Amino acid sequence: MTRQTALAAAARYFDSGALKTDLARRVAFKTESQNPERSAELAAYLETEMRASFEALGFTVELLAHPRAKGPFLLATRIEDAASPTVFGYGHGDVIRGQDAQWQEGLSPWQLVEADGRWYGRGTADNKGQHTVNLGALAAVLEARGKLGFNAKYLIEMGEEVGSPGLRELCAAHKDKFAADVLIASDGPRLSAERPTLFLGSRGSMNFDLEIDARSGAHHSGNWGGLISNPGLQLAHAIACIAGPTGQIRVADWVPSELPASVRAALADCEVDGGADGPKVEPEWGEPGLTPAERVFGWNAFEVLAFRTGNPDNPVNAIPAKAWARCQLRFVVGTEPETILPALRRHLDRHGFAMVKIAAAREEIFRATRLDPEHPWVRFAQDSLARTANVKPAILPNLGGSLPNDIFSEVLGLPTVWVPHSYPACRQHAPDEHMLPHVARQGVQLMAGLYWDIGERAK
Repeated sequence: MTRQTALAAAARYFDSGALKTDLARRVAFKTESQNPERSAELAAYLETEMRASFEALGFTVELLAHPRAKGPFLLATRIEDAASPTVFGYGHGDVIRGQDAQWQEGLSPWQLVEADGRWYGRGTADNKGQHTVNLGALAAVLEARGKLGFNAKYLIEMGEEVGSPGLRELCAAHKDKFAADVLIASDGPRLSAERPTLFLGSRGSMNFDLEIDARSGAHHSGNWGGLISNPGLQLAHAIACIAGPTGQIRVADWVPSELPASVRAALADCEVDGGADGPKVEPEWGEPGLTPAERVFGWNAFEVLAFRTGNPDNPVNAIPAKAWARCQLRFVVGTEPETILPALRRHLDRHGFAMVKIAAAREEIFRATRLDPEHPWVRFAQDSLARTANVKPAILPNLGGSLPNDIFSEVLGLPTVWVPHSYPACRQHAPDEHMLPHVARQGVQLMAGLYWDIGERAK
């Protein structure tokens, strides 16, 4: 059997409708990790769906637990030859809240619906669709070769959307069980729908709350306007001193010291493209002097995710007593999470905003990671994808979003290579999340080719 045999088997898995059927079954699990009522669904996804899927491929399966986790972890292991390399895979079966009422008419987060050349459903892009593609690729190689040609371990967690609580501790406690030579996994979007992509790490992410609690209640704006402070106005000014009118960060300690030459070189041929339905890049927004790719993959970004003061649904003529904002810093390697909030405290105090309270929004923090684009595993994967797709893949030193990649790179000590099967306008974390069928079809072939080549390398 040949590499082409494996690629043909992967294409057949898609063309027969089997991939769509598998994904539809998985989408139907309402695995909302932010919803405490879904704990049974989180466990069932692993016990009744993932266990059977991995065991059908000759993996041994065990469920692991940690007291801090939202649900169990599944570790699937297939050891063929102790002398062969071991590839560690990862995916997550949890999703964000379905937001059922906000989907287009005829669509549901818990039903895979094909419409307008898309597969709609919660988890199609993040992450059920992506690990479904990878499992199909493993099956294609097994069909073609009768074995993988390497050892494989695959971890599925059920808490990524809430910061992967317990994952770090689990990996630290089971280093021997999780030992491998490389992480090859799939999550996040490609650079564009039409260009296969590798990313080698992720930006870190810290969410935090800003709040002003001025007094016990609201007061009539006619009687008290001009006499007492307005927390909404104060908080707006505080936020304005954090970032300028075009989004440029003004907190000195949050600004990266440089854009490394290796990062700039890797991003030189990368054009950010959300497709026809995605937002258009606004050239004037963000750090001046950087290309769009450098701004999203090589720099830090501050965002305001929500802002509330008074009663937004029913405004009244009263000066509000409080104002609150949920904010976020996405950060690259070189920004240490422990320094982020202390630096902000100093900055706000210097600008006269000592009344603003700062609090981390959640305990878990994804740290920033990057693998050298010249790493041998990167070059190997790049050559494999190019051979399958007949096009040069984009190489991103890190994803613009955030993943628990630091756990794999720092705790387990693995080089990390990600091959995403989504695209920028997939609407993950929003109503109408979807996967593009042609990307899924190419993705299962890309992964089958990559897995095949690893087996050939191990000979």
